[in-house]
Amino acid sequence: QVQLVESGGGLVQAGGSLRLSCAASGRTFSSYAVAWFRQAPGKEREFVTAINWSGGTTYYADSVKGRFTCSRDNAKNTVYLQMNSLKPEDTAVYYCNADLTWTRARLPEAYDYWGRGTQVTVSS
Repeated sequence: QVQLVESGGGLVQAGGSLRLSCAASGRTFSSYAVAWFRQAPGKEREFVTAINWSGGTTYYADSVKGRFTCSRDNAKNTVYLQMNSLKPEDTAVYYCNADLTWTRARLPEAYDYWGRGTQVTVSS
């Protein structure tokens, strides 16, 4: 089992960029698919992107495709979310989570535990 900590959020103007990090503890991190989710005030948590164990496969929600890039460095036990061309509607708390199964990793309901997340605020 892995424990994850998100960081890198902040306040940015529309059109700007941020890079989020998801740092993991646990020797088996490289076996896990990792997904990013976000939750805006008053809304349900939604899927953003996922990356498989090797980093060779990624999947994006339509709302972020072409603007966000997910990558990982298994040697550093870290997954990154590069967010470019940010929009006010990207404002949310961003969370990462991990699952051994690629198809489950993208489902918010697959997880019983969530970390504190990192706040991203995009001003117009």
